[in-house]
Amino acid sequence: MAQTAEIQTTNGTRSRKKRNLWLKIIGGIVGALVLFMGIVFVVNAISNEVEKKKIELYGQYVNVDGKKMNVLIQGDGEPTIVLLPGQGTPAPALDFKLLIDDLSPHYKVVAIEPFGYGWSDETKKERTTENIVSEIHEAVEQSGLDRYVLMGHSITGLYGVSYVNTYPDEVLAFVGIDSSVPNQPGMDVKLPLKSMQFLQKSGLMRLIKKGSGDLYESLAFDEHTKEQMLLISNQVTSNPTMMNELRHLGSNFKNGEQLTYPSDLPLLLFVQSNNENNKMWVPLHEEQVKQSAQGKMIPMEGSHYLHHTKFKEIAEEFKAYMEQIQ
Repeated sequence: MAQTAEIQTTNGTRSRKKRNLWLKIIGGIVGALVLFMGIVFVVNAISNEVEKKKIELYGQYVNVDGKKMNVLIQGDGEPTIVLLPGQGTPAPALDFKLLIDDLSPHYKVVAIEPFGYGWSDETKKERTTENIVSEIHEAVEQSGLDRYVLMGHSITGLYGVSYVNTYPDEVLAFVGIDSSVPNQPGMDVKLPLKSMQFLQKSGLMRLIKKGSGDLYESLAFDEHTKEQMLLISNQVTSNPTMMNELRHLGSNFKNGEQLTYPSDLPLLLFVQSNNENNKMWVPLHEEQVKQSAQGKMIPMEGSHYLHHTKFKEIAEEFKAYMEQIQ
């Protein structure tokens, strides 16, 4: 009996030692993770403050709803083009730089950075289509424009169809750059907004970007513009205004799914022809151009950001289209 008790005691001691060892290992891992996250957070906070001083102002401010909205104006030809970004593009005016440089020798280009984007202020007003369209129109008015072509990328396809129906006497034509279609499927998906904000605020997003290499490496942007876009991205990505817009994404599409372009409005759509994620992408746009008596679709092989690689072709095709409809 004594021997049995001794064996049990020995086994119990070994079990406690193993348990304590595992607790130490787990505690060490947790401690290392906490230390790592603390370092990443501090480095990100310090980097943000340092980088703020390196960002150069571009464009000019207009007063919209008591706040500042940034607008870049380049060129002085006719007609004027009002250029709007895709959802989440950190520095729209710089993101469009290659296209603006090819359009501005012939046209006046007005690139608008909505609230939460680029150098524009943030806002607490809900990011419904109605509010966004109203704010963009106020920026257009403050820029002294009354007749213009509305051109935009991605989500502008949703906001734009609402805009042209709200202000039909002002818009001369709509031009979409792989623009969204109001009735496109899959827009009711729930996005991981809290995770996105955590990645940005914790500094992990900065780490991920560094590990991903140069996103603009193969593109024609000059090095200074690349640097500025990255600096601005670190400042504005996942800010509360952008997150609010994403929160309204599903409802904005739902509320706009029946909207169509006016039949007498010239409509030119540049569409990604190799969209592997949505086989209906081209057919959806084919149906859309039928809404206009002067509708035209131009398929282009490339990424969703067609204006990064096809800017010369877009500028040339736009010029030819405008000469045709005039």
